[in-house]
Amino acid sequence: MAKLSVIEGIGGSYEQKLNEAGITSIEKFLEECSSKKGRTKLAEKSGITEKLILKWANHADLFRIKGVGSEYAELLDAAGVDTVPELAKRKTDNLVAKMAEVNEAKKLVRRVPTTRQVEDWIGQAGKLPRVIQY
Repeated sequence: MAKLSVIEGIGGSYEQKLNEAGITSIEKFLEECSSKKGRTKLAEKSGITEKLILKWANHADLFRIKGVGSEYAELLDAAGVDTVPELAKRKTDNLVAKMAEVNEAKKLVRRVPTTRQVEDWIGQAGKLPRVIQY
């Protein structure tokens, strides 16, 4: 996977704090943040709040779905879908409509995903194992 800074909200200073805490890739970040204990430990080592670490971990988890990158993860989150298991439960048409509504208000992405894309994401989400524990 790519650098940590591709996760929406992780800029240079946060990336440096994470690097200093031993987190240098999205894979490592997801691995370390998969448990509450891991997120607490990373928060202590990095000085970043657990709440922010959890948000980023959820975005990184959504990256496991082919076609979901930083902007779409942010749009999904803003539409109320912050986890892979949550995405798996959604109805395609309802989610497409909600993302269009959110994007109209917040202008998060240039192009809202198509019904076919969202249907594919939901299908992928249903097949992926749970990674993040709460």
